[in-house]
Parts: sequence; structure tokens; C-alpha cells
Amino acid sequence: MTLARRMAAEAAGTAFLLAAVVGSGIMGERLAGGNVAIALLANTLATGAMLVTLILTFGPISGAHFNPAVTLADASQAGVAWREVPGYIAAQLLGAFAGVASAHLMFGEAVFSASRHVRAGGAQLFSEFVATFGRLCVIWGCARLHSSAVPFANPVVTLARSASDTFAGIRPADVPGFIAAQLAGATAATILFRWLVPSLPEDAMAVVVSHPIEEKGKL
Repeated sequence: MTLARRMAAEAAGTAFLLAAVVGSGIMGERLAGGNVAIALLANTLATGAMLVTLILTFGPISGAHFNPAVTLADASQAGVAWREVPGYIAAQLLGAFAGVASAHLMFGEAVFSASRHVRAGGAQLFSEFVATFGRLCVIWGCARLHSSAVPFANPVVTLARSASDTFAGIRPADVPGFIAAQLAGATAATILFRWLVPSLPEDAMAVVVSHPIEEKGKL
């Protein structure tokens, strides 16, 4: 599969995911009548269902990263070539903001609006570290099984959520801390599994789902 097709898959998948994250947050908040627990439950269920669907749909094409942290971790273990990393991340960022804009337009919101939702503090950052650490542990653990039946990835949507002043939004000032915690979690999990599983670089070609082989002679 060519790089252009894989980038298109990453962009489309990330766009659909962000549309689900932001859109379900808006709808949940509007229908919950002020009950934050119900709005959060609706947002979480919709996001989880969409993520599984997108991984199964786009996994055979691009590996279904939808997340710069996953792409960087994968590249560090030779799962994807370093020269392809900028293209993957650019596609993910473009798709993320396109997804936010689409959700806003569907619900009559401004295309982009800086979030005012404060999500700061050590507890929030540690939660991001733990969540990303756990996510990468699952990915590296599944890589050893060489099975497309166990794909799992959870995208870093922090930057795009800062452009949405809705239920799922994150205040721009809180973004750097979130991203740093996510990258630290991904790094820690990769280091751990590199020690636990010495063959990890050889197994990395099966991360999330088997990486497609680029077809020679085709653009």
C-alpha cells in the first residue's frame, strides 16, 4: 500500500474519530439535562464504538494509528519507517481538525472555538500518562500475537479538542502538559516491552494490525 493511501486512511480515520468524540459530547450534553455523568457515558460509549469500527476499517490499510504517540513508538521499533512518520503525523493532525470542524458544523457551532474547559493539575496529567502507558502496553502485547483480531489504539486528540469549546474541549493552556504526559507514557511502555520482549523490533511489523506492504511500481 502506498504512503499516500496510508496517509489518506490516517486522515479519514482520525477525522471520523474526532467527529465522534466532539459530536457525541455535544449531543450528550444537550440531551442529558445537566447530568454530567450521563453526558460522559454517552460520549465514552460513542467514542469507543467508533474507535473499534475505525481500527477494523482502516487497520489493514495504514495500521490505524490515529495517534502521533503510537506512530512514534512504532517507528522506534522499526514498525514504520522514520521517513514516513512526518506524513503520518501531518495526516493525523489534518484529520483531527477536519473532524472537529465537521462536528461543529453538524451541530450549528462555530467551525473552531478555543476551549475554556480547564483540565489542569497533577491528577489529570498522571491520568494521561497511565492511559497512554496502558494503551501502548496492550499494543506491544498484541504485537506478539500477530493477530488482526486484537487491534487496539486510542488516539491523541488533545490538540484538536483545544479548538472546541464544547463538552469534550481542553483549554489550550493545558495542551502541552497533556501531550508531554502522553509521550512519556508511550516511551515508558515501549522501553518496558523492549526489555520484556527482546524480539519486539521483529514483532513491531504486526503492531495494531499487520502493516501493509507497499506495492512496487505503484504510486
